Amino acid sequence: MTSTTLTPAGRSARKRRPARTGHPLTRGSAIGLGVATMWFSLLVLIPLAAVAATAAGSGWDSFSRALSNDATASAIRLTVLMALAVTAVNVVMGTLIAWVLVRDRFPGQRVIEVVIDVPFALPTIVAGLVLLSLYGPTSPLGVDVAGTRLSVFLAFLFVTTPFVVRSVQPVLAELDRDAEEAAASLGASRFTVFRRIILPSLIPAIAAGATLSFARAVGEYGSLVLLSGNLPMRTEVASVRILSSIENDNPDNAAAVAVILLAISLVVIVVVDVLQRRMVRRG
Repeated sequence: MTSTTLTPAGRSARKRRPARTGHPLTRGSAIGLGVATMWFSLLVLIPLAAVAATAAGSGWDSFSRALSNDATASAIRLTVLMALAVTAVNVVMGTLIAWVLVRDRFPGQRVIEVVIDVPFALPTIVAGLVLLSLYGPTSPLGVDVAGTRLSVFLAFLFVTTPFVVRSVQPVLAELDRDAEEAAASLGASRFTVFRRIILPSLIPAIAAGATLSFARAVGEYGSLVLLSGNLPMRTEVASVRILSSIENDNPDNAAAVAVILLAISLVVIVVVDVLQRRMVRRG
């Protein structure tokens, strides 16, 4: 017969999980936390709150007017759709470029490493001039996409290309290849090794790069103003619409569009985070 150990109170003895005890902050850590919080608030939280307050000053009417305006709604829709399309392309091509740079050795590799970071350092208006000279009316390639929606896609793609590459590359470089070699020795195909061993480790980095790519594309302005032509209902994006509202002395509409873009970006960030967590758990 199995005996049950009783506590003095007559209840079955159970193993109790050790209580989690937090470590109190030292004076230096508390000062550092306070400075970091204040700095973050001054640069991010307070400006965001100010924009939200400006948009909310007119109540929901400012948001309804912004969304009911055909040109504004078209600009927001074009911006979000193009940002999503560019992000999808960057996830695939950025991961592929990172793979080639990490796993292969070839002449000119260091040059490519430098060129990838050019969109980070190049002023966006200069990027717009470069794109206009290559894909405008005087294109030496014979490709003229000026004033079309493809010009918006190209501009977004140009400025967002490095994000996924630079997010995935260091993670891929640090992966232990012993597990890959063991799986290959057991008969796993290259695709199976990539899908079951490599990809789960890269998903957080890919998700981070995709989020940065989307956020960068949503707020892009300088690289597309010369090439797209800023044509209402055709190639005008939300950032140009915001500037037009400010120039027309309509800050409420500009703030409303800004808050809508902020809300869309937050939703995308949350969705990407949830998806990558689920994929990591399944992996």
